[in-house]
Parts: sequence; C-alpha cells; structure tokens
Amino acid sequence: MVVEDNDLNRKLFCDVLRAHGYEVEPVADGETALNTARQVQPHLIIMDIQLPRISGVDLIEQAKQDLALAAIPVLAVTAFAGKGDEERIRAAGAAGYLAKPVSIMPFMNAVKELLPA
Repeated sequence: MVVEDNDLNRKLFCDVLRAHGYEVEPVADGETALNTARQVQPHLIIMDIQLPRISGVDLIEQAKQDLALAAIPVLAVTAFAGKGDEERIRAAGAAGYLAKPVSIMPFMNAVKELLPA
C-alpha cells in the first residue's frame, strides 16, 4: 500500500512496484490510510511523512497501536530529511526510512528488505 498525497510520486511508486510484480493499493489521503489498511491488510505500507491534515508519523504511531495493523512493516519516504528526523520516524514505528528524492534501486531494495520472501 502506498500512502502519498503527491499524484506524481504516488504514480511513480505504484508503477515501479507493479513493474516488479507487486500488487499495489494507492492511497492519496492520509485520513483514509488506516481504514484502507484494515480493509486491504497489505504486506507493507509505504508512508509519506508530509501529508495534509495528518502527519505520516502520527499515522505510523496509530498503526502500531492498532492490533489489526501493528505487524505490518512501514517504509517511511520523506523529503523531511533533517537532523534527527530518521530517529524520530523510526521511534514512531517505521521499519525503514528513505529520503526523497528516491532512486529506484534503493527504493526497491528497501521494499524487498521489509517484505517476506
């Protein structure tokens, strides 16, 4: 599942994942992300951190407190790459972290690292 409010980024992430054989559920709105995750039960959530109206960090924390979602790994993808940001995002429960702009190979390596074989 890809949670990304930027249309171009969401399409790029989804297209790359589909090209590598993954099924993808795109989500444009952080406010619907957790409900969608409960319905879809994805193997991985790729989470933008800078979302309108709700922070991706808050969504990660909420997912980790939800029994239906807590076991799903989260890959945080963000342009928010300042000092201490990665630690704060991982402390919220993210299993992986990538700074934007994201290159395809590091993105796919991070995805494969978090998905069951």
